[in-house]
Amino acid sequence: MGSWFFTGAAFVQLMLSGPATVTDKGSPAIRADWLASLIQFIGTLLFNVSTGAALHAHTVKGEKHLVWNPNLEGSLCFLVSSAIACAVLWRAGSHWAPRSKDWISGWLNMLGSIAFGVSAVGSFVLDDGNTLDPSLANTGTFVGAICFLLAAAVFLGRRSAEEPESATAS
Repeated sequence: MGSWFFTGAAFVQLMLSGPATVTDKGSPAIRADWLASLIQFIGTLLFNVSTGAALHAHTVKGEKHLVWNPNLEGSLCFLVSSAIACAVLWRAGSHWAPRSKDWISGWLNMLGSIAFGVSAVGSFVLDDGNTLDPSLANTGTFVGAICFLLAAAVFLGRRSAEEPESATAS
């Protein structure tokens, strides 16, 4: 059930990110924040496959194919999505802006994505059906989820008067 809420939140984020394209110098261009949201949403769908398959995979081959592979692919989607978001911040001149909500949220998402990647490595399914490092898998998942939660929580409450407009806003 938790993975559905995760995917639902990613879908809401994708819808709130605005239109996919803008016109740039007369030609359509894909918006980076929309692309990052789409890739993150795809990552959550892959985690849904992984989570659901974990309940039904009864062979080592099934666990590798239906559980670990989508877990790894979802983690890679998160890393790509976070890299795009951080590139947008960098391009907007937010190389070091620890008072900016966008900067804090972007880098918390990057840390969470790295943690989910570490979790995917720890959850690699060995030939005997065990995982490579269950503690690493669980810790990475927990840290990644906390980072994602904190990245979203940064935006709770009112926007302060000195907070500039979003670096990713078009």
